[in-house]
Amino acid sequence: MGIDHILNGLNRAQKQAVTETEGYIRVIAGAGSGKTRALTSRFAYLVEGLGIEPSNILCVTFTNKAAQEMRGRVRKLVGGDKDTAYMTTYHGFCVRVLREDIHHLYYPKNYVILDIEDQKDILREIYGELGLTLRDQSFTNILKKIGVFKALPGYVRQMISREDSITLDDLDDMEQKIIEMYLRKQKKIFGLDFEDLMNVVLVLFHDFPHVLKKWQDRLHYIQVDEFQDSSKKQFDLVEMLSRQHQNLFVVGDPDQTIYEWRGADPDLIIRFDSHFPDSKTIFLKENYRSTPEILTFSNDLIRRNQNRVPKDMVTNNPSGPEVIHFHGKSEQEEAKWIAKQIQDLHKSGIPYHHIAILYRANYLSRFIEQALIQENIDYTIYGGFKFFERMEIKDALAHLRLVAFAGDDLSFMRIVNKPRRQIGKKRISFLREQAEKEGMSLYDTLAKYQDDSLFKGTQASAFLEAIEKGRQLKDRLSVSELLQMLIEKTGYEKMIREDGDQDRLDNLQELKHSIFQLEQHAGEDISLEQYLQMITLYMDTEREEKKNTVKLMTVHTSKGLEFPCVFVVGLTESIFPSVRSIMERKERALEEERRLMYVALTRAMNTLYLTESEGFNGRGMLKYPSRFLFEVDRNYYKRIGKISEELEEEARAFHQKVFVTEQSDPKGDGIEIGSKVEHPIFGEGSVESIDTKKNVYMVRFSKINAVRPISKNFKGLKVIS
Repeated sequence: MGIDHILNGLNRAQKQAVTETEGYIRVIAGAGSGKTRALTSRFAYLVEGLGIEPSNILCVTFTNKAAQEMRGRVRKLVGGDKDTAYMTTYHGFCVRVLREDIHHLYYPKNYVILDIEDQKDILREIYGELGLTLRDQSFTNILKKIGVFKALPGYVRQMISREDSITLDDLDDMEQKIIEMYLRKQKKIFGLDFEDLMNVVLVLFHDFPHVLKKWQDRLHYIQVDEFQDSSKKQFDLVEMLSRQHQNLFVVGDPDQTIYEWRGADPDLIIRFDSHFPDSKTIFLKENYRSTPEILTFSNDLIRRNQNRVPKDMVTNNPSGPEVIHFHGKSEQEEAKWIAKQIQDLHKSGIPYHHIAILYRANYLSRFIEQALIQENIDYTIYGGFKFFERMEIKDALAHLRLVAFAGDDLSFMRIVNKPRRQIGKKRISFLREQAEKEGMSLYDTLAKYQDDSLFKGTQASAFLEAIEKGRQLKDRLSVSELLQMLIEKTGYEKMIREDGDQDRLDNLQELKHSIFQLEQHAGEDISLEQYLQMITLYMDTEREEKKNTVKLMTVHTSKGLEFPCVFVVGLTESIFPSVRSIMERKERALEEERRLMYVALTRAMNTLYLTESEGFNGRGMLKYPSRFLFEVDRNYYKRIGKISEELEEEARAFHQKVFVTEQSDPKGDGIEIGSKVEHPIFGEGSVESIDTKKNVYMVRFSKINAVRPISKNFKGLKVIS
């Protein structure tokens, strides 16, 4: 077949990457530089140009989708009959190794791979045996603890031992008992979860050198895609495999490392040449995706990072429109402006599916979705659910519906056992039968029979009490206050919090924020029934799924995608960059947030819009524009909407101190973060943070469900716990 068809169309740097076949090679491949093409062309070159059998080449990537795409590209280059089985994910490769060699560890070849639901089934069995409930320890939290425990592969030797003893350290007694039982039950069914797969292979290779040698003999060439997202364990795996033939080819971009929070280590690609002193580095710096204007903006932002391999992306693409930053006076103005730009783009001939809206967190889709619905713009949430389709939002609204309409059996069924109240199938069946006989709603039937012996030991009465209290107060409380009271009194918010799912908590917070905003801007009191009618209109606008829709997604989801027109929205400090991430990991997280912003920017091909707005966020804090908007030279973008000098000055000051949290009050008056306090007007609240420069406590008050800055000199603030 020859190799011309493989090399045709490659630029000089890509050809170098393809034809450098021997040794340790690092390719720094910037956004839109054709790195997947270079990687697959190199695989094809090894096969067609060097005569290497595909079964002697391992090519690993991170997702099945990426592996499938690479296999498709390679088959077009070398023919569909070639074996591409070793073009796979890390986990996929580990499964192949264990299929051949796990018997050395006294496990059968037909071992069971456990998915997340299998893991939860094992935990359900354990909880039943120990008499535990999810209130004692949520599945999410214990699975996280198991994941932390399995961070190092040393436990594998205990788990695969022919003896039954398993000992754990550094855990509290109950956690230790649960994890011990989990490991034993895994062992009993010869099950391995996803954490185990690589750990078991690493132990297998370490303890049985002849097994490692077999795989080293087989794999003469190793290629790694998206190497910037590799963890230390993944690096150890490919390093061990490459020791014999010393042919390791890695491709990645340190500026696009956005998974450090889940184990990715950018230092592995940045310091690749220190690990392998004889290695070669090739730069793919020509961007085929974006306009010069977009690249200039992106380059100027990312060079602020210190932990990187310096490079500036260049392009031969024609010039395009200026990068636009829109500053709105309110969230509503921001959303309306975005919707109008989309309408204008569509009228100019750009189809909706060429337009993407990116945001840092899922809950930010809410205010955009409502604006798009109002303008009759079709949209699709890419890789997720629309805001009002999300479980926790439907659950929260079901609480309100049950207060408004006692006969709403659907809402009753949705929340009667959330959190678990021991009202299972048997009791629900009884309620259905009685309701049918007596012509009553399920709610009224439960109210009638709550004292029946069948409901002894359940929390039926507490649930009814919460809903009844809501009914009594619904005309006296605002909708936002009513919702807060309901999800607190029923234990729903506590359940979500204990489950440890921050996205769900953020979505609940955004729902409350959206209701509060609606109340503030409506100009009149909104009844519960009116609110539910309005929200139903939003939820009833669902259309048959269409391909020609605007795509909404998080920046993480957008990785690897590209769109002619991109909006990066909600660019508010503490949201993007994320205050939560930076408080956990400080400067390393700030650099990762900047890399995430860089990923968002470089999804855009022709047109790039950046938007944010003034006002207050869901926690009642004043919103400031993201620091990323001030880090780029003002000559590289056009701003629409005026940021006052005072706001800009405050924003820059806020950027400097936003992540410094005082843990206690230096006055020693007993008020510190977490203190429960009482205010003569606002009522009870909790101290969320202390701003020592402004000399104020930031207190969240339950009555108004908002944070207010209370002066330390104010005598009316009293500690209650």
